[in-house]
Amino acid sequence: MNNGQTEEPIYLVTGANGFTGSALVKSLVAQGIKVRGMVRREDALDFVRELGAQPVLADLTDFDAVHRAVQGTAGVYHIAAAFRQAGVPDSYFEDINVGGTRNILESCVQAGVRRVVHCSTVGVISDTKTIPADETVPYAPADIYQRTKMEGEKVALEYFRSGRLAGLVIRPAMIYGPGDQRTLKLFKMVAEGKFFYVGPGNAHVHFIDVRDLAKAFQLGMERTDLNGEIYIIAGERAFRLREMTGEIARFFNVAPPRLHLPVKPMQWLGSACEAICTPLGISPPIFRRRVDFFTKERSFNAARAHTELGFAPSQSSSDEITEICQWYVDHGLIKPRT
Repeated sequence: MNNGQTEEPIYLVTGANGFTGSALVKSLVAQGIKVRGMVRREDALDFVRELGAQPVLADLTDFDAVHRAVQGTAGVYHIAAAFRQAGVPDSYFEDINVGGTRNILESCVQAGVRRVVHCSTVGVISDTKTIPADETVPYAPADIYQRTKMEGEKVALEYFRSGRLAGLVIRPAMIYGPGDQRTLKLFKMVAEGKFFYVGPGNAHVHFIDVRDLAKAFQLGMERTDLNGEIYIIAGERAFRLREMTGEIARFFNVAPPRLHLPVKPMQWLGSACEAICTPLGISPPIFRRRVDFFTKERSFNAARAHTELGFAPSQSSSDEITEICQWYVDHGLIKPRT
């Protein structure tokens, strides 16, 4: 007997121990929302519990485990994915990013889950020549990660647009923020005067603060009038790479990077390293995608998310970079020069 009280809804976050998933869990819990955090490793259960969420163990490729994880939830934030990793076959990405997404969605249908927010990536249009790119740009993935994220997005859209399940797709720009270990190397190399460009450093990079992204995910869950839509979520503006490194250098009071290496030889070197290292399961010291970071334009138009979803970044991109620099210093990951 519940004395006439309605049970408080609980929301599932997949990939709850990752950088993006944990930021979403923290944001929801801070608002008093009940969260179930799904992880695939037992050693991550305590971490999720410490975030204030109910941990659940399930591998995306295990339909029965996924089905149990979604039971009783009002909505699902599907964040988990296979990210770039050397030495694994293409099937690894396909099983998780495509098959795992299908398992989540089908489980939600069977369990009567009301709504799903699916996390994709702007990487599904990575190879576009349309700048700034918006949601109307045709698919143009550049690697196996992006190709399988594209296929996973298509699966989600089929469920949403057919009426089998309510939900929408969020395509984040490059994700960063305080606590991000993936951008640490870039920030640290600039701070230590070791960073170099491949090419002139004029290509644009577009980021989204992970805390703002968490807000966008929640808007996607709350806006039940929007179904089968795609929204690019990006920060205030895109930076030229040399502008971003200049901001980092300014914070650490060092000279901005000045070394520029030629593009073509570095592309050839990247291809050679991949050809040698990948069959051996070794992470290449340099690869084509890393060279692309310096040369490919990544600038996005997120106006649709602003007008339809009601999303807006909470602070300037410059302030975000300053905050990330300070976080690295405060946690002893970068030591400023004295």
